[in-house]
Amino acid sequence: MADIQQGVLHLVQDKLPLVLSTAAVFVAVILFQTFLAKNPLDAIPEVGTELGSNEKRRQAFLFNSRALYTEGYQKFKDGVFRIVTSRSKSPVVVVAPKYLAELKKLPDDVLSFDGAIEESMHAKYTLLDVGNPAIPHTVKASLTPALPRLSPALSDEVRLSFLSELPPCEGWTPIRINQKLLRIVAMVSGRIFIGSELCRDEEYLDAAISYTIELTQARGAVDKLAPWKRPFLASRLPEVRRVAERFKQADAFLRPVVEARKKLGPDEKPDDMLQWVMDNQGRFGDDSSAKLARLQLGLSFAAIHTTTMTATNAFYNLAAHPEITTDLRSEIRDVLAAHDGVMSAPALQAMKKVDSFLKETLRFDPPGVASFQRKVLRQFTLSSGQTIPAGVVIEVPSMAISRDAAIFPDPERFDHLRFYKLRQDARERGEAETAAQNQFVSVSQSSLTFGYGRHACPGRFLAANEIKMIVATAVLLYDMRLVDGVTERYPNLVFGSTSVPDPTKEVLFKRVAE
Repeated sequence: MADIQQGVLHLVQDKLPLVLSTAAVFVAVILFQTFLAKNPLDAIPEVGTELGSNEKRRQAFLFNSRALYTEGYQKFKDGVFRIVTSRSKSPVVVVAPKYLAELKKLPDDVLSFDGAIEESMHAKYTLLDVGNPAIPHTVKASLTPALPRLSPALSDEVRLSFLSELPPCEGWTPIRINQKLLRIVAMVSGRIFIGSELCRDEEYLDAAISYTIELTQARGAVDKLAPWKRPFLASRLPEVRRVAERFKQADAFLRPVVEARKKLGPDEKPDDMLQWVMDNQGRFGDDSSAKLARLQLGLSFAAIHTTTMTATNAFYNLAAHPEITTDLRSEIRDVLAAHDGVMSAPALQAMKKVDSFLKETLRFDPPGVASFQRKVLRQFTLSSGQTIPAGVVIEVPSMAISRDAAIFPDPERFDHLRFYKLRQDARERGEAETAAQNQFVSVSQSSLTFGYGRHACPGRFLAANEIKMIVATAVLLYDMRLVDGVTERYPNLVFGSTSVPDPTKEVLFKRVAE
């Protein structure tokens, strides 16, 4: 045994110089990478450095993000800049819109749409179902093609919802319209998502509306936590716990509906999103009622949250500019007279002034300061030579773009005919593609609310139909104005990356003769 120990000792002594030199090289490499290697982010300028620490810049983002994005956009209009946000654990790099054409060509293993959503919505903690292919597939393959045949039914649902949710309004009546629109949008969306027999069910409406609110609250609560605290505290937040409980309640509500539908024959199946998903769920894996409940809540969040915000913004604009209502009402009446009084798909397409008004609403009050969020999974280089490293989230400053005078003359003025005139001028020049780019549903480098590229919102066609029907129906039924003493349009509330209409404000409604 002593001989063996002596032999091992000699071996170690012989190899010790090699071991030490290897360890020294390893330590040197680590030190170089940690302290001496050039950080690729150092070549990207950062806005808000004058504010001091990262925490101070994070607070500035929470309460004045628009100023930070506008500053960066104006200083680095043809380049990129960094910004400290509260949404993501990854550094955020803001890219000029001129690069969108090349960015949209990069594959998903370079730029990840789902990865950006997971971070911005804190999906790890809020349990948002990200990346499930069933929803985009069903929306593109089944929902969008079905819109022409479903438009009359949706229009009826909109009108019934207004008459049931709003009081008679025989005189000027104050209404907190955001609350009413939540229910109206939930009913109308539910007509598509879960069917006519359930879209007015109070249990469904509570689940759809409450989940939208609760998920937004959960995201906001996690936003307020410093990133290093989130792994320890986020899952214990009461807002996050409420989201988890909502999943259980939705499953309990939906399970008997799903089980009943599984027993239906081919000719008995309803024509709605729930059935389309059920028919295709086998190809996407789990077809349990719990999974379908999460999918339905995900659909409700995507539809109700964004559609209600845009519709509320539209109503605030109508109340602040009553002359717009008069102009739109004339167009709507003429269009319906030419389409047998039905808000069919062709009729909605013919409402070009309504379309322009809604697109101007998106331009003037977009739902966020940035768009085209993507997580960078592999480093790439822009045509300018600027390297974007892996691990960052990129985005485009959509709100700053929408107020750029070089793109939109007189950008601080709300012009409901702005895009109507652009379409008219383009058609007169024979530029059909340019005219099409100025439609409400169109995406371009200057209109980014619905995203850009292959991941542009697939549900925007349904959203456009719903919002047009809601606005057109309201314009036909009511006059609108601001409450007494208010002379200007209610300002939106900006918190972090989001801009939302103040849900507490009232609008005066008065029924008009039809």
